[in-house]
Amino acid sequence: MNRLDQHKGYSRVFKENHLTLGLFFPLESYKGSIPEMNMEKQIKLAKRAEELQFAALFVRDVPLLDPSFGDVGQIYDPWVYLGYIAAHTKNIALGTASIILTLRHPLHVAKAAASVDKLSGERLILGVATGDRPIEFPAFSVDPEQSRILFQEAISVMKKSWAENFPKIQSPRVQMTNGDLLPKPSLSDIPVLVTGHSSQSVKWIAENSNGWLYYPRNLKIQAGLIKNWRSHTDQFKPFGQSLYVDLTEDPNHEPVPIHLGFRIGRNRLIEYLERLKTEGVNHVIINLKYGQRPVEEVIEELGEEVVPHFPALTEKHQTE
Repeated sequence: MNRLDQHKGYSRVFKENHLTLGLFFPLESYKGSIPEMNMEKQIKLAKRAEELQFAALFVRDVPLLDPSFGDVGQIYDPWVYLGYIAAHTKNIALGTASIILTLRHPLHVAKAAASVDKLSGERLILGVATGDRPIEFPAFSVDPEQSRILFQEAISVMKKSWAENFPKIQSPRVQMTNGDLLPKPSLSDIPVLVTGHSSQSVKWIAENSNGWLYYPRNLKIQAGLIKNWRSHTDQFKPFGQSLYVDLTEDPNHEPVPIHLGFRIGRNRLIEYLERLKTEGVNHVIINLKYGQRPVEEVIEELGEEVVPHFPALTEKHQTE
């Protein structure tokens, strides 16, 4: 048995042959790079998403405003923000998509992740990545050519520091012969999902992570990616993806492509999600940035009409 099946966040979101839905912060639509981030409204919507049986809420790690990129996510540091959201929710999984491991010291990431996981009651799903904005690497004095090695190092350091007491670690950024990292996760591990390829082979990702997060792709291409992913592991490891959704009032509105997603009616969205499920997608994180309707209406409609087809996994679902 995979011990992460006992992890509250992982088991709420992931199960073989099932698909669940999550939401990206900020829970709003906005033009330009910077959202409004009315915190009272964000917390109210986060709680409502939990009540409506969304499986997870995700934050992004965007260290700097890059004028050429056009989006800073939820603005706040992901660890601080996750702590804030954890204090206002009870059961919904809390995810990162994704922490930039090349720009952060692996022991700091390990401690922050273990802290959020422990304080939230084992609800953290740790999505990780190498980073893709050229301005970030010089700002943090990181050689982008070292991304592949730094990423591998970080995952190894985190897993070892969670699992062992007083681990001995010798790596490019860590020379640890004494001392220990606290707190330890309750399961001595936290689910780590790699985003994109992060400069790695699919085989390496399958062998060294607990799952794979990817971007929206043509269904045929996504099916091929998933088939390749599954071929490298003999145990279930989940595949998730993001999806920008501009939900229309007309429930039968045919999908119109937008950036990494669709302007679409709920019935067509359900059909599309069913096809993703058939191809092996286990979780879809919905981003509402480009929505044209009030976000409260959209979350309510998604929760009442779409989520029941793909609900968060309860103990009943987990044992079926």
